[in-house]
Amino acid sequence: MRQGHYEDALALSRHNLPSQFANSDSAVWQNLTQGSAFTYLERYPEAERALHSAQALASSAQPQLSGEVFLRLGTLASLRWELDSAKKLYLQCLQSAQDHADPFLEASALGSLGLVAARMGRYGESTDWNNKALDLDRAQGLLSLATKAEGNIGWNFYLVGDFESALEKYKQAIQDAVRAGQEQDHALWLISSGQVFYDKRDYAAATDVSLEALRIAEHLNDPANTIYAKQNLALIAASTGQLPLAQQYVDESLQMEGAQPDQQRQLYTRLIDAQVALLRTDLTKAEKTYGEIARDPAATVSIQWEALAGIAQVHAAQGKLGLAEKEYAESIDTISKAQEAVEREDFRLSFLSSAIRFYDEYVNFLISQNRPLDALRVADRSRAQTLEHGLSLTDTGRRQPSHEALRPQDIARRQNASLLFYWLGPTHSFVWVITPASVNLLPLPARAEIDATAAVYRKSFLDPRDPLESGNANGKKLYDVLVRPTEKFIPKNSRVVILPDGSLTGLNFETLITSDPDPHYWIEDVTVSVADSLSLLEHARRDPPPASPSLLFFGDAISPGKDFPPLADAGKEAAALQKHLPADRMTLFTRERATPSNFLSSNPGRYSYLHFATHGTASMTRPLESAIILSKEENGSFKLYARDIVGRPLNAYLVSISACNGAGERVLAGEGLVGLSWAFLRAGAHNVVAGLWEVSTVSAPPIIDDLYRGVTQGQDPATALRNAKLALVHSNGPYRRPFYWAPFQLYSGS
Repeated sequence: MRQGHYEDALALSRHNLPSQFANSDSAVWQNLTQGSAFTYLERYPEAERALHSAQALASSAQPQLSGEVFLRLGTLASLRWELDSAKKLYLQCLQSAQDHADPFLEASALGSLGLVAARMGRYGESTDWNNKALDLDRAQGLLSLATKAEGNIGWNFYLVGDFESALEKYKQAIQDAVRAGQEQDHALWLISSGQVFYDKRDYAAATDVSLEALRIAEHLNDPANTIYAKQNLALIAASTGQLPLAQQYVDESLQMEGAQPDQQRQLYTRLIDAQVALLRTDLTKAEKTYGEIARDPAATVSIQWEALAGIAQVHAAQGKLGLAEKEYAESIDTISKAQEAVEREDFRLSFLSSAIRFYDEYVNFLISQNRPLDALRVADRSRAQTLEHGLSLTDTGRRQPSHEALRPQDIARRQNASLLFYWLGPTHSFVWVITPASVNLLPLPARAEIDATAAVYRKSFLDPRDPLESGNANGKKLYDVLVRPTEKFIPKNSRVVILPDGSLTGLNFETLITSDPDPHYWIEDVTVSVADSLSLLEHARRDPPPASPSLLFFGDAISPGKDFPPLADAGKEAAALQKHLPADRMTLFTRERATPSNFLSSNPGRYSYLHFATHGTASMTRPLESAIILSKEENGSFKLYARDIVGRPLNAYLVSISACNGAGERVLAGEGLVGLSWAFLRAGAHNVVAGLWEVSTVSAPPIIDDLYRGVTQGQDPATALRNAKLALVHSNGPYRRPFYWAPFQLYSGS
């Protein structure tokens, strides 16, 4: 039964026990095994009878097995989507396991509580339960349960759009399932990996793992995993234009559900059926199916927003534009409310990764109706929702944004800048050029083309040749694609605020090469800063630098190990800053005093300026575990994590991070680059200067020197930073290359 051979388990357990064993533990286990096998074969009435027999026998003769009964009754309730009942039964199982000191049963209960919490949309709670289960599994060597906990944690990550973390967990779960001989779990985590590959548009990988899962599931006569695998394959076929094959998989899946279908699984198959009908232009069927799903009270939130977006596409194709817009708006509202309900910030950060395509559909619909301003408001609604949510919690006077009321031209006027708002889509990309006088929408190439060019150009900075001198074609192409169409709206020597999307969050626009009149970097023409959203930019103040500033400095830390060697020039940055502020207005933490605990206890919210001259790390899989590297404390800690920074409210005019990858490496849909700079903005900093890549310890001190000279003389941070960079651009040595000056980027905050 544990290996997934349910029919074989039933055949072995059907034999009658001798009468002397009628009230024994073997009799209870006989019913438990039959109940579990019937449950996984989705023969629920038979499962219920067997488990109730086990419960009656355990209560009267074998009370030590009551926990096992609760576990299996909970699983039956969970698969029937009776989630409150399932949770109650799992908690009873957990209590029984702890009372009887049964680690296997305890780990099973913990993992099951994690699974049901995920089904209830409580992702943080789910991960906590599963991590407790995994710790116990590993401590007790319970490999067959470890694969379940690992896979369930992966599923949590998938549900909140954290695809990289999901794949990491699924990979480990697959390896452990194979080692433990758990064929059913092996198939399940292959299917789950296929879902991630599909959402990442890696259709080849999605097909491979889904076909392998289908082979295992059919070998086991496992109806659930067989249907899940066919759902994957139907989606892949539909997305690659193989509509007859997609319809075949859908029809087979619906036929397999039988008289007592799994309600949520069947709804999802019908959702795919509607999608295939839409692609085949069978609008009548698509409208009927999407409508039934959207109105079904049993549909999960994610199925609801997909159905609403689907029926909106149908109505748009039918010319029912008012209906289509209403349904697109309702779909986006549903997504937004679901994201808002996610209780953990790290999960809320990645939430839109699996839902951003619905915003893209709505944006394209509005643009097709010649409504670029409305499309801009919808696009901005997807941006920085977690950042906005966090800032609204820490600022009691801050109102939740009303995107319908956004006046982009007023924002451009207050910022005294031109705003370039980018939107990269799989088929259509756009840039809105927002000035005090007008809002103009311009088309761009599809996302894949821009992504590829940006990636190659950024890698060229590691080349010893100056891209400008070598006539780098990608730097010119990116300027021609991203900036040249906007030139007529942007005066020379003016301010430009970039609101980037996708791969553009890792691109410094100052490095793009224009040839008019002679080849030069765009930094020569404009003053550039970066913002996350129009909504946040609306709140961004244009105050002058503080008249009587104070500075908190952390740097010249003692190396905590070989991975973080001493920074030879970190001391120079402290010396440079001391030239620009009075000694009594500076608090310096260096050498053994530059520790995480000293930052957390230093009341950083009272300082105008914060500066860090240290190593930094950026986490791809856990952005809030990006960290500033400081001196090691007695407890061994030496990392000031982004999640710790978020927890300390700031009112700093400027935070500067002279560290590697201070801006972060992980690009999350809607949130952009998430790392140390995001954390300081989230904590309330007004402006943050951080590095897009490894910051040179040679060029950092003069840039920081010029930056603080400028702001202490009254320049705004964007102007001061640009002047500091131009000093290197105009130099005769190697430091004129973008590698040395371009990692520093200014982010506008609250």
